[in-house]
Amino acid sequence: MKEYQVILADKNLKNNKQILDLSLWEKANCLTDFCSPWKKDPVSKIEFRALWDLDNLYFNFRVFDTDVYIDQEDGSFDSIGNSDRVELFFRTNDSLNPYYCLEIDTAVRIMDFKAYPERNFDYDWKWPKKEIEVTTSKDDISFTVQGRISIQSLRDLNLIQNNTIEAGVYRAKFSLAQNLQYEPTWISWVNPNTEKPNFHIASSFGKFVLVE
Repeated sequence: MKEYQVILADKNLKNNKQILDLSLWEKANCLTDFCSPWKKDPVSKIEFRALWDLDNLYFNFRVFDTDVYIDQEDGSFDSIGNSDRVELFFRTNDSLNPYYCLEIDTAVRIMDFKAYPERNFDYDWKWPKKEIEVTTSKDDISFTVQGRISIQSLRDLNLIQNNTIEAGVYRAKFSLAQNLQYEPTWISWVNPNTEKPNFHIASSFGKFVLVE
């Protein structure tokens, strides 16, 4: 399995919203080896970083793309599912029974749900509100989605074992096609080696190793 080393952060170097400042992210390992195995066209560069302390796992996606599509029809999961977004999945083991999904767009909307094998999704399940926080921003060349997830909530869900979290890191990119419909390009840290796009499979996960 692919591994990503999550460096221990100085918990005193947080702003008043508990999100890490830019200077601290520079100390994190930068993950850039994303792919879209189902399309030959190149994809925009993605930089993913993560840090942790005794309180939180912090994550930061920087996507070098300014042509961002947001379906603003309503605030439903269907609307988020039709928008450019980044995604984090977490599992206890490769049985995927269950696993937990966070899909976040640039409007700071979160699609959070519990899932089971064969794409059995429980949309009534929610990550505890006080245990997660997300912000977004953009500049002339990119957009950023960053946030924190409490270590306690990860432990409560049995997602940290031997200082390791089994996780998937993904992006959905929507582009206007010739039929004037927006169609997705699916991008993953780990190539799941499937004929058709599929993140909801054990082979799409890697490991976050919490380095002390």
